[in-house]
Amino acid sequence: MMASATNSMLTQQQGQVLVRLARQQIEQHLGIQPAQPVTAEELADPVLQQQRGVFVTLHKRRDLRGCIGSLAAVEPVVEGVRRNALSAAFHDHRFNPLTAGELPALHVEISVLTEPQPLPYESTSHLLQLLRPGIDGVILTGPGRASATFLPQVWQQLPEPEQFLGHLCRKAGLAEEAWRSGRLQIFTYQVQSFEESRSSGKDT
Repeated sequence: MMASATNSMLTQQQGQVLVRLARQQIEQHLGIQPAQPVTAEELADPVLQQQRGVFVTLHKRRDLRGCIGSLAAVEPVVEGVRRNALSAAFHDHRFNPLTAGELPALHVEISVLTEPQPLPYESTSHLLQLLRPGIDGVILTGPGRASATFLPQVWQQLPEPEQFLGHLCRKAGLAEEAWRSGRLQIFTYQVQSFEESRSSGKDT
């Protein structure tokens, strides 16, 4: 995993605090007592107060159940997790709001982003060579307000760069082959991801 010079890497323990925080936000919104509440002391960790982009991804039995996040580093990590956890659970327009009955099957993942950097490329073949499957998250911006991103985890479902870019274009509302035009701007970033243990009985 990569991090910019101004940001500290998160430890696994710090990442698990964020995972617990996300689930706690969802549980409290549903009127349920948190199973593993986080403490004020844990949240006061200076590393968790860094301003970073954050995504919260929810799965239910390994199917996507919500994913909302922020690319820009405009708020502390803990605040991004709080806000995006609720948005992913209850305001992702692709899904109905989460219900309490779904909680036992819910699997929470947090992605903490590095600052996106432009990826200059000279041709479509050059672009394909520059992308690093499994490492780079990709932001694509095109004409007008067209824009979309895929986290690095999406490479697991779309391992071929051509396929990855094609689906990303479709997500941005563009033609699937639009990335071949050479007129799109590409930015990349990396993430540290943290998730709940799948051995706990969740997401099975």
